[in-house]
Amino acid sequence: MSDSPEISVVVPVFNEEENLPILQSELRAALAGLDYELIFVDDGSTDRSAESIERAANVRVLRFEKNTGQSAALYAGIKAARGRTIVMIDSDLQNDPADIPRLIAEISRGADLVCGFRARRKDTLSKRLTSRIANFVRSRFTRDYVRDTGCTLKAMRRGCADALVPFKGMHRFIPALIRGAGFTLVEIPVNHRPRRFGQTKYGFGSRAWRATMDMFGVRWLLLRRLNYKIRDS
Repeated sequence: MSDSPEISVVVPVFNEEENLPILQSELRAALAGLDYELIFVDDGSTDRSAESIERAANVRVLRFEKNTGQSAALYAGIKAARGRTIVMIDSDLQNDPADIPRLIAEISRGADLVCGFRARRKDTLSKRLTSRIANFVRSRFTRDYVRDTGCTLKAMRRGCADALVPFKGMHRFIPALIRGAGFTLVEIPVNHRPRRFGQTKYGFGSRAWRATMDMFGVRWLLLRRLNYKIRDS
């Protein structure tokens, strides 16, 4: 593999040992013929997730000493990425790797960030309703105007990574931070699949208060962001 692959795929992992071999096979099929690397970030898994990842020249595994959270795993993977386009995808098989070429195509058409939205979510009714309410409030308050920030499946140009600020909960505000820095953003519908193995690691009730406080913090940050351009001499 090259030192500067065209695409880096960042996969946060926490206790997904049964899903990872399937995901890796699907990623190989979806990215066949492309110059890419896979970056798995093991967020302190207590099962054999790290051992279930098939090593190869274009596969890198970062392992946290302890569970730190999805934002930390995504941020670490993004900072380690060497590709000109960075793709983010969950490791639970609910995101479909077959959608990745469509996201990359939007980047080639000029978008800086491409966000997938789950048009037909395979979740419980209560989870869909609470997510819809949270997305509605967050979208208008942070002015990212993204309908489904909870969908991890995204692609962005490498330069967008400079707009990200490392904090717990950052992953919910990636579109707001990148749009706020002046980058262009588009959304496309993506496939969403029911979970086959394991259990969801996140619950709405446990994160609602933190997400609300984060939302106020991000709004403040966006209002106080330094925006300037150097004038040609």
